Amino acid sequence: MFLDRDGTINFDPGYLGDPDQFRFLPGVVEALTRLHEAGYLIFIVSNQSGIARGFFRDEDLDRVHDKMRNALRAEGVVLDGIYYCPHHPDERCSCRKPSPKMVLDASRSFGVDIAHSYFIGDRISDIETGKNAGCRTILVLTGAGRETQAAISSSHNPDHVAESLLDAVGWMMGGEDSKPPDSGKQ
Repeated sequence: MFLDRDGTINFDPGYLGDPDQFRFLPGVVEALTRLHEAGYLIFIVSNQSGIARGFFRDEDLDRVHDKMRNALRAEGVVLDGIYYCPHHPDERCSCRKPSPKMVLDASRSFGVDIAHSYFIGDRISDIETGKNAGCRTILVLTGAGRETQAAISSSHNPDHVAESLLDAVGWMMGGEDSKPPDSGKQ
């Protein structure tokens, strides 16, 4: 399971580098708990150009991620990895979404079967990342999701559109081929 962060997991105040501003969106903890209990591996995949723009440092982002991990751990949920691109879009790096590099790196490191995985996010770049990696994709209407849905073209259509991460997980778990493979790795 590959998830965008800002607008999908948490409220997006824009360039989030202050852990005091981190707040989960409604239903996210429950959704992540359901995924964890069902045996899915959970990866966050996020562009964080605020570092290259000088809005915050790697250490600040680490503190945001520590707050997120600790809050989830207190609920019994463990994130299997957080992958982020710190580069400015003008740098044209190989890791910035919609490049599938971060997803492919995680899948190689953890033995994830991409064809049975999902990428969930609120922006076109999230849907493109999932498609570029070979994942099924879900657009959530949280964060920038409604604007994305209005602007999306047929070449960027996600496999499903959900109101929230919790709704996306409910849809996934309700489908026949949405269960994790025997290895439990998604």
